[in-house]
Amino acid sequence: MGLPEWVPEGVDITTPNAARVYDYTLGGFHNFQVDREFAEEAQRAWPGIYQLAHANRSYLGRAVQFLAGLGVRQFLDIGSGIPTLGNVHEVAQAMIPDARVAYVDIDPVAVAHSRHILAGNPHAIAISGDLRRPDEILAHPEVLGLLDFSEPVALLLMAVLHFVPDDDDPGAIVRQFDEAAVSGSYVALSHGIPAGAQADAQDQVKTLYQRTPTAIHVRTPERVVGLIDGFTVVEPGLVPITDWRPDPEDDEPPQPAVFAAVARKDPA
Repeated sequence: MGLPEWVPEGVDITTPNAARVYDYTLGGFHNFQVDREFAEEAQRAWPGIYQLAHANRSYLGRAVQFLAGLGVRQFLDIGSGIPTLGNVHEVAQAMIPDARVAYVDIDPVAVAHSRHILAGNPHAIAISGDLRRPDEILAHPEVLGLLDFSEPVALLLMAVLHFVPDDDDPGAIVRQFDEAAVSGSYVALSHGIPAGAQADAQDQVKTLYQRTPTAIHVRTPERVVGLIDGFTVVEPGLVPITDWRPDPEDDEPPQPAVFAAVARKDPA
């Protein structure tokens, strides 16, 4: 049986991929059997992990709405994943029609599908890029052609920094973006932290991810805040994703194993 037409040439369909696993947990269709089996194994190890994925997606939407409500018109979403419902450009452009969004992902399926759905949208692009090489992202011609770094930009790092090991210095990566941004810019992130009572289940999932190219590295809340040193964390601070400005109409179960924060770059 041949591969679907949306599969870019050379994609490895024998190894689980974090972006495709996330797509499956959100109900998407751009994933392979190996990704689905991996997600189901993770769900057995840590029941409720699908709800965690949905909670992270909901937080993304709330963060973008919050930032657009402040007048932020530019978004750089790194580790954006495969588009599903509630994409950044959909949320932002519903509030600001000419809001500009640059999606960046290392997964070719994520990039290819993003480009497909963005066809005809002059205010959004998708490029291939590696968070660990921020200089290449910041200098990318398509990014520079869309985003104006002399104006505020919101950097979105949703559930991606915990795939960056300490050896790659995630704090230094964020500082490079900080140095490129002007006052009034923001960073919004979510990040896995030690799961406390669910530590055994979390350890099983971490072991599963060691079979993929992107192992998970959870960090304490203090270390997560340290990653965005130089930015001022806005209310309600670094909190569980379900506690970050929740929608009163939502009835999401608490998710204490992933924390979220939005922070502002103030004048020096």
